[in-house]
Amino acid sequence: MAAGSHHGGNRQDADMAQLWPGQGGPSIDYISGPPDAAWNGAWPRSLCILGSTGSIGRSTLAVVASHPQAFRIVGLACARQIERLAEQAARWRPPYLAVLDEAAATGLKKLLPQGYAPTILVGREGYAHMAALSEASTVLSAQVGAAGLDGTLAAALAGKVICLANKESLVLAGDLVRRICACTGAVILPVDSEHNAIFQCLAGRGQEVKRLILTASGGPFRGRSREELRDITPAQALKHPNWSMGAKISIDSATLMNKGLEVIEAYHLYGTPAQRIKVLVHPQSAIHSLVEFEDGTQLAQLGTADMRLAIANCLLWPRCLPVDVPPLDLTATALTFHEPDTEVFSCLDLARQSLALRGGRCVVLNAANEAAVELFLEGRCAFLDIPRLIGAALKAHDASEPGHQPFCAPLEQGAAMPFDRMAALKSEAHTLAERLTRLDRQSRELVRTLARDGESAC
Repeated sequence: MAAGSHHGGNRQDADMAQLWPGQGGPSIDYISGPPDAAWNGAWPRSLCILGSTGSIGRSTLAVVASHPQAFRIVGLACARQIERLAEQAARWRPPYLAVLDEAAATGLKKLLPQGYAPTILVGREGYAHMAALSEASTVLSAQVGAAGLDGTLAAALAGKVICLANKESLVLAGDLVRRICACTGAVILPVDSEHNAIFQCLAGRGQEVKRLILTASGGPFRGRSREELRDITPAQALKHPNWSMGAKISIDSATLMNKGLEVIEAYHLYGTPAQRIKVLVHPQSAIHSLVEFEDGTQLAQLGTADMRLAIANCLLWPRCLPVDVPPLDLTATALTFHEPDTEVFSCLDLARQSLALRGGRCVVLNAANEAAVELFLEGRCAFLDIPRLIGAALKAHDASEPGHQPFCAPLEQGAAMPFDRMAALKSEAHTLAERLTRLDRQSRELVRTLARDGESAC
């Protein structure tokens, strides 16, 4: 039985459905159905972690360590951090590991303990193979950036329960992921703290929702003017005031691109029109997001700024168990809110515009942002050049692709899914991946050319 199928109709299925966000529109049309009773009752849960050596991956293993009887690690994957992967593998002894290339695989083999000989998978195909393993019921998708899409699609096509921490999967292919979930019974549980908060606030309701309100810390530079941001260094931008994150996400938080990507992600996750998704800057990061209902009331989810809470909520769903995170102290500081300054932090508006225009624009937005962040971290462009370079790449794309043809079939709330065969879905996923890769490469090359030729202020 697929992980998210609705067969059986027993009491346990009904109870879980009552905890699930609204489906079928008009206000909330969540991307997937809930897991079935078979998944909910199968302990320990068998787990693959894509991106195990990153910040989210390490926090996930900390949650697993808090409840070792609840999980069985089937696979761990990283790109090139083979020393850390070897340490994780030595502790958890999964039968499968995955790395980026053959060189990393060769190095990894030398680091593993004697007598432990897991299958080592390689490259995009290896990640996809791990995500679809029959031995695993649950996949934690936490690879950084566009690289995480292959694993998410493979897990969805295999009907897995997917704890989704890779927002780019939905930014790039949200429409397709939605249709795959409808066909295979795959389940999406959102790990992003903001979307996990909304998910919890929507438990058992949804159609009376007026707005989703995503909170943003504002990053390390909230309240600063453009003039004050001209000489910002990578070291300064990486010092997030509240969260401990990887380099790329930390820079995205500083530019507010992270929040722009989350707006796109919310659109695909909840089937909510973009005009009903609001962003508020909340510097204390105590309220992780809110839902506003038609009667004007708002429901907020609060908690300590620690990703283990959102991860545990997904891995253990629908259970709520301790994960060694201290409770939020509401007396520590006042909670404040204000509108984002999109004139200084224009990445948020660039993301909203890309969602509105659709086509391949969200792909270009993401690729250009990843390339610009890499240039900034390498010291090859200024902090304020990040939105300039993204804007230039989007302008070039708009000129080359007038009319913004859909990148894949658009989301239609409540519509019947047009695919009744797995072969058709797999073919579309393959075609989309090829088109995405081509457009991603073109956009990255354009950003690097703009920076090199001095067309930005680098």
